[in-house]
Amino acid sequence: MRRTMMPTKISGRFDGKVAFITGAGNGIGRATAVAFAREGASVAVADIAEQDGQETARQIETAGGTAFAVPCNVRRSEEIQRALQMTIERFGRLDIAFNNAGIEQPFAALADIGEEEWTRLIDIDLRGVFLGMKYQIPLLQQYDGGAIVNTSSGAGLKGFKGQAAYAAAKFGVIGLSKSAALDYAAENIRVNVVAPGIVHTAMMDRFSGGTEEGRQSVISQEPVGRMGRPDEIAAAVLYLCSDDAAFTTGAVLVVDGGQTT
Repeated sequence: MRRTMMPTKISGRFDGKVAFITGAGNGIGRATAVAFAREGASVAVADIAEQDGQETARQIETAGGTAFAVPCNVRRSEEIQRALQMTIERFGRLDIAFNNAGIEQPFAALADIGEEEWTRLIDIDLRGVFLGMKYQIPLLQQYDGGAIVNTSSGAGLKGFKGQAAYAAAKFGVIGLSKSAALDYAAENIRVNVVAPGIVHTAMMDRFSGGTEEGRQSVISQEPVGRMGRPDEIAAAVLYLCSDDAAFTTGAVLVVDGGQTT
């Protein structure tokens, strides 16, 4: 398990704000949870892997931040609702949601994708974002609006061989988010998307096979010659949720080292 050290609080950009983050037990989700806490937010760390979520919350609290871990399977409506209700009970409000939980697709041509694998991937990577927003938006409406960021991918912008199901889900996240942004723009609720490229996470290790050859193969797709870091994606998410992005909604912020350029 990778450990993310959290420096002393560096700003109060999100003082008094409450952030709810799915897939926060590792990778991009953990880095973003740590970044929000470092800048003053109270963070609800939601993840299906309870121990990973607890470790993220522990790191934040050990460094003086405010967080709690809540188990959450984004495929289940009742678990999302319960996790959000626990967030309100713990912190009193909701200001920010980062719908980040997701899984990768093993490399397979379309006709070789199993029906159960298709359903699982769409349920987590797309339906999970829908369910998150469905129950987050009424809470944001109660507390004077807020910001939602959803995780898509470079595979939400172009096709990739062997990734039909993953691309379908990630293209769907962008369409879903753009439409929701228009639905709630007049209510001070902003909905934006971050589209990471190849980022050094446990998910990417699985996708590349965990070998040096596999790692170099995916790096070769990046014009900058390296994988991205989770904290680089976190910085983009924080910008989209900040007052600096107050005039930004329905946008897709691509952070991919030039992969889809």
